[in-house]
Amino acid sequence: MSTILDLILAEKSKQIVKLKEEMAGVKILNQYKKRPFLERLQTEHLSIIAEFKRASPSKGDINVNISLREQVLDYVHFGAAAISILTDTPFFKGSFTDLATGRKAVDVPILCKDFIIDEVQIRKAKIVGADLILLIAAALEASRLKELSDFAFEHGLEVLVEVHNEAEMELALSSGVKLIGVNNRDLKSFSVDLSVTESLGPIIKKEGAFLISESGIKSVEDVKRVIAAGANGILVGGAFMETDNLEEMFKALKYAQIGGTLG
Repeated sequence: MSTILDLILAEKSKQIVKLKEEMAGVKILNQYKKRPFLERLQTEHLSIIAEFKRASPSKGDINVNISLREQVLDYVHFGAAAISILTDTPFFKGSFTDLATGRKAVDVPILCKDFIIDEVQIRKAKIVGADLILLIAAALEASRLKELSDFAFEHGLEVLVEVHNEAEMELALSSGVKLIGVNNRDLKSFSVDLSVTESLGPIIKKEGAFLISESGIKSVEDVKRVIAAGANGILVGGAFMETDNLEEMFKALKYAQIGGTLG
């Protein structure tokens, strides 16, 4: 029986054929200055990666009419250390045009959030202004994960490798990357459980990698849980896209870092 991840990857393979045609003969130019995200993780107690996400397979439409430019400007104004932008169209209603728009709007690191399975996607992400890319361990064989991460490094991009279980974590650690994201969402069922970060986080930190906790973080208590597990940063998308008071949500998540409780 096909999972949601299987369906996404099958569609992604079709899109890559078209993207290769579009990118034929296009050279990668270093038109944007480097904005290292790892440096920020070394200086901040907890970094927030704020995600722009119009829709998802699990929730359907989240906030399709919102202005990307205004939202990412607000993210940075309220304290985001980096911005994540979905570039998948069929399932998340994003695009590389969205990433290009975000790059022109803000000066913080931008993560290209997609199901990357081919070098051409990395080339496109670099050209439109990404600073780092996401590689999903569940979507890649070990050899491809290494090849794609090496390709990204060669072109001046940082790599966030996403894992959900111990086997994927071991794969990520063996690849030599220093930035590992624990996705609390199972990409096969799309169920969410913060205990995944609590289980894998301490091991990742012991191995000397930086830890980002992804998905399902909505409250002060959620932030406290992942901080206790060793998180250097959190990636928050749906909660920021749905809230009626973005400023207050940022304040609440940041307040959790110093052990505060909101009345």
